[in-house]
Amino acid sequence: MRERDIEKYLYEQVKAAGGWAPKWESPGNSGVPDRIVILPGNKILFVELKAPGKKPKPLQLAQHRRLSALNCDVRVIDGREQVDELLQAWREGRL
Repeated sequence: MRERDIEKYLYEQVKAAGGWAPKWESPGNSGVPDRIVILPGNKILFVELKAPGKKPKPLQLAQHRRLSALNCDVRVIDGREQVDELLQAWREGRL
């Protein structure tokens, strides 16, 4: 499975749940997470997508730390199962 397959799955599943997952492009801020996930109930998080087994690059990790320091929820997802787990946690109120 490729990163773009997981990204498409995330987008479709979030949309099916009534949310929105726009691509995040921030000129001058390389390394920001791929998607901003907005779910009903004011649940907002940032998602970095990777191919299975791949890890974020140092610049991406620096951006993740920057967001986390602002109390933002940042996730790295490298499989469909993690998308399903994320949405299940939201449905159960654990997000």
